[in-house]
Amino acid sequence: MELKSRVAYLKGLMDGLNISEETNEGKVLRVMSEVLDEIAGAVEDLAVEVDEAVELIDSIDQDLGEVEEDLYGLDEDEDRGDEDFDEEQYECVCPTCGETICLNESLIELGSIDCPNCGEKLEFDFGDDEEEGE
Repeated sequence: MELKSRVAYLKGLMDGLNISEETNEGKVLRVMSEVLDEIAGAVEDLAVEVDEAVELIDSIDQDLGEVEEDLYGLDEDEDRGDEDFDEEQYECVCPTCGETICLNESLIELGSIDCPNCGEKLEFDFGDDEEEGE
């Protein structure tokens, strides 16, 4: 039974018992039933809002999946392979906005990316590091 209908059932029981509102107990019970009715209404309103929020989140998640597919060329159902997870991860900080960005080797090999936060072009040049390592 839904909360609102349970409160209505309780009110019906109270009416059937002929509880007099002339007594202190009758007044208290009547006010309590009204408060329960208001609470039940608020809970149902919240449930509707939560359902709408879940639908919106699902829609945003689907849109994000499409953006990821367009950006990274990966399909949600596509097997990404173990090599994607085995790649070493690096962090860099955007000098413009200070955002910390996680990168893998394949992104670094591109030579540059746009900061996902502010759009600043970040370039990677490891020419000096490779010469030092030789």
